[in-house]
Amino acid sequence: MSTPATAGRGSITHVIFDMDGLLLDTEKFYTEVQEIILARFNKTFDWSLKAKMMGRKAIEAARIFVDESGISDSLSAEDFLVEREAMHMLQELFPTSELMPGASRLIKHLHAKNIPICIATGTHTRHFDLKTQRHKELFSLMHHIVRGDDPEVKQGKPAPDGFLAASRRFKDGPVDPQKVLVFEDAPSGVLAAKNARMNVVMVPDPRLDISHQDVADQIMTSLLDFKPEEWGLPPFEDSN
Repeated sequence: MSTPATAGRGSITHVIFDMDGLLLDTEKFYTEVQEIILARFNKTFDWSLKAKMMGRKAIEAARIFVDESGISDSLSAEDFLVEREAMHMLQELFPTSELMPGASRLIKHLHAKNIPICIATGTHTRHFDLKTQRHKELFSLMHHIVRGDDPEVKQGKPAPDGFLAASRRFKDGPVDPQKVLVFEDAPSGVLAAKNARMNVVMVPDPRLDISHQDVADQIMTSLLDFKPEEWGLPPFEDSN
C-alpha cells in the first residue's frame, strides 16, 4: 500500500465512492457475459480491454468493446447492449452481488463519525436497484447517489461530470475539491476524480496492469487497508 500524496492529506471533509468493483463485486458478471458474446466471434475478452471499459457509461463502454475487439462490422455498440440485456444473465446475477471486503466497515464508520458520504456510479437506475437489492440498509447511509442516467451527468468517466454533480449535492455544496476523497477501482474513474481536481484512492483489481496505477494519490489492495487518519479522517475504533 502506498502512502497518500501530501496534497489532500489532513484536509478531507467529504467522501465519494464508486460502486462497481469497489463496493460491490459486480465486475465479474460483466466479464462472464462479455466472454460469451466474444466467443461467438472466436475472440477472447482480456483485461487490457476490460480496463478500458470499466467505470464508463454503458454506451461508451459498448463502443470500446466492439471497436477494440474488432467486431464493430458485425455488431454495433447499440446491438451489443441489446444482446447483453436479452441474455437476461445480468438481471439474474446482479441481485446476488456481494460486498467487497472492507466496504461495509468503512461506510458504517464514516457515517457514524458524521462524515458526509455519497456514491457516483456509471450504473443506470434499473441496474443499480438490482445490484443493491440485498444491501439497501447499507446504501441508505449515503447522503445521495448519482447514477449514470442522471441528467446532470452528460459525459461518463473519465469526464468529471458524475463527481462534480455528487459534490454539488452535499449540504452546502459544491465542496472544495481538495477536501473531497474519492474511492475508485477503475482507471477511467481515477482520471475522472483527478479531472474534478479531487483526491483519489485506487483499489485496483490485482489483474489490472500496473501502468494504470500512476495517477491515483494512494493505491491499496483492499478497502480493509485504508487508514482514515492518514487523510485527517477519524480513525477506526479498532485501529490499535
